[in-house]
Amino acid sequence: MKLSFGIRGKLFFWYFLFLLIFYGTILALYFDIHQIMRISESIVNQHYRIASIAKKMGENLLSMEEHEKKYQLLRKKEYLQLFLAAKNDFENSLREITSLVPAKEKSSGPWWRIAQSYRKVVSQLPELENSPPPEKAWIPESAINRWIDILRRARADTEEKIVTANIQLNRRGRTAVRNGLAGLALSTLVGLVWSLFFAYSTIRPLKSLIYGIRSISSGRSSRPIAIRAKDEFGEVARAFNEMAQRLHEEEHMRADFISMLSHEIRTPLTSIRESVNMIAEEVMGDINDRQRKFLQIASSEIGRISELLNHLMQVTRLESQVIQIDPRPFSPFPMLAKSIERIRPAAVAKRIQIRMLAPRKLPTVAGDSKYLQQVLLNLLGNAVKFSNRNGRIELRAEPDSDKKNLKICVYDNGPGIPENEQKLIFTKYYRAKDIRDQMDGVGLGLNIAKHIVEAHHGSIWVKSIPGKGSIFCFTVPIA
Repeated sequence: MKLSFGIRGKLFFWYFLFLLIFYGTILALYFDIHQIMRISESIVNQHYRIASIAKKMGENLLSMEEHEKKYQLLRKKEYLQLFLAAKNDFENSLREITSLVPAKEKSSGPWWRIAQSYRKVVSQLPELENSPPPEKAWIPESAINRWIDILRRARADTEEKIVTANIQLNRRGRTAVRNGLAGLALSTLVGLVWSLFFAYSTIRPLKSLIYGIRSISSGRSSRPIAIRAKDEFGEVARAFNEMAQRLHEEEHMRADFISMLSHEIRTPLTSIRESVNMIAEEVMGDINDRQRKFLQIASSEIGRISELLNHLMQVTRLESQVIQIDPRPFSPFPMLAKSIERIRPAAVAKRIQIRMLAPRKLPTVAGDSKYLQQVLLNLLGNAVKFSNRNGRIELRAEPDSDKKNLKICVYDNGPGIPENEQKLIFTKYYRAKDIRDQMDGVGLGLNIAKHIVEAHHGSIWVKSIPGKGSIFCFTVPIA
């Protein structure tokens, strides 16, 4: 099946979105920094330079006026040289400042007015270096004052532009910081959302799949996994549902076959058992001791087969949920005592000491005493079966820690169960490797006990240390 938007596509989409935000933030920061550099360059290379040159031009004008007056008064040529030097500096500064101002101010701004007025005044000056200067002022004081006033206003305007540029620089810097933080926050948010989304979209189907696998491995019927995604996890869920459905169908077929086979065998088996009993009771005529011995062996084997068929049919009923549990409040102590008495002959035959450690005033439980006694007899029977001669078995009962369930445990000092088999012993038809060839059975007793306990909303478990014995426990709700 063609996937519309798989895991690879999701990863690529979120990665592309993250890169888009990241590089978008970098681009915005680059643009803001470029604007900051442009404003800073304008302040340093233009406004500060213009203000510095304007100040120097004012000093040159004052110096020209001062040296001119000294020359007129003292007639020393060195003052004339100082005047000419100040005049050259002023002209150089005027040319430099004219090259710095924007093009729109070169033909209408203050520097254009100073330049036009200065050229007009200078054009009327005589050749100061070769001809004697006149007695009157070379540059009128009114012109110098007018130029100084223009310079002062131009400097004030330039300083105002510097302040405005600094404000823009500050604003642009804050914008850059804000954009950077916004990009960082957005990138973090996208990364967090992507992580949560990817974790959720990954963990949720995995949890469903793990639950389904554990349901199958524990023998419970597994409900189909809801297919919400169209990616690879959806394909895994679909494959799992198909596998679970197939296993369920095969298990149902096996259960039907076992049920049918059990019913088909019971009818002739009943006839055989009745025939053997009639012969043993000498209804058909006298029999000798040897014949009676073999008839007793046949009757015993027929009973064993009948018990096996009953177990098979009971497992089938439990799995199909036909079994009817009739929970009623009852005192558990008589059930415990009766179970001990029923299993004691088998324990005495193997010289096994069996005792009950439970108070008479146990809390009343809610359950079906007939089925619960079957569970208890199964656990006690296994303890007797697998314990060595001269062993010891204890039956204990007490409320659990939260006082909501009664915990019943069977202790033995038998060979124990290997750790890798403890999770499997409640599985249908499972028998431990060490006893398959030594003891009879088909591995249904503990599976039946597990179904009965779970039908009472309880739980059953085992704790065992190889070589030191086992503890089988189950719980029953307190009424």
